[in-house]
Amino acid sequence: QVQLVESGGGSVQAGGSLRLSCVASGHTSTIRCMGWFRQAPGNEREGVAIFDSAVFTSAGNTNYTDSVKGRFTISKDFAKNILYLQMNTLKPEDTAMYFCAAKPQWSSRCSWQNFAYWGQGTQVIVSS
Repeated sequence: QVQLVESGGGSVQAGGSLRLSCVASGHTSTIRCMGWFRQAPGNEREGVAIFDSAVFTSAGNTNYTDSVKGRFTISKDFAKNILYLQMNTLKPEDTAMYFCAAKPQWSSRCSWQNFAYWGQGTQVIVSS
C-alpha cells in the first residue's frame, strides 16, 4: 500500500500561481504512474496531469488534459518520492479539490484510469 499526502493548495487571484506537492510513502518502489486529479463539489473527478516514471516516448513521459497544457507542469523528485504540480496563469475554472494519485501499472503508457492510491486532497480556489 501507498500513502499520499498533498499540500500547497490555497486561494489565489486569476493569473497567479501555486505549486502543489504530494509526498508518497509506504511501498513506493511499486509506483510507476503518479498523477493529479481535481474535482469540484457535485462534479466528476477529472485527470489533470500524469507522470510516467518508466516509459519515455516521443510524446514524453508526461500527459496533460487540454485545459491545462502550457500552464501546468508535473514533475517528480525520485529521491524524495515527491510529486509536484506547478500551476501558472491560474484561471477561475481551475478551482477544485486537487488529489494526488498513484498506481503500479506495468505495461503500456500510464493511463488515466484505475489509479489505486489517493491522497485526501488540497483545495485550490482561483478568484477573478
